[in-house]
Amino acid sequence: MPEPLVSLEQAKAHLRVVSNFEDADIQLKLSAAIEIAVAYLDRQVFATQAEMAAAVAAGEAGPMPMVCTDMVRAGILLILGDLYANREDVVAGSAASRLPTGARACLNPKRRKGC
Repeated sequence: MPEPLVSLEQAKAHLRVVSNFEDADIQLKLSAAIEIAVAYLDRQVFATQAEMAAAVAAGEAGPMPMVCTDMVRAGILLILGDLYANREDVVAGSAASRLPTGARACLNPKRRKGC
């Protein structure tokens, strides 16, 4: 089983959640945050060099695969924080944006060119 790009423990620490009561909800939002980040990057992201090498060897890595960096992890955590804090589709008094500004700043340098 591949390593997660961000663990549940890292996610809970970022959200400052100490109980296990919300683990299922946090895991759901973490999975979504990872999907959002990877889709934005428009490339496969792997937790380790070994996982990426195996995917390349199997022809499953896609164009421009990469190993997850701390900057990408920070972007994922910022997206997670936004999903966790804004649990409704519309937030009153807030401008709608596609990706939180901090997350975009973390992910843009690693984004596949031409996206």
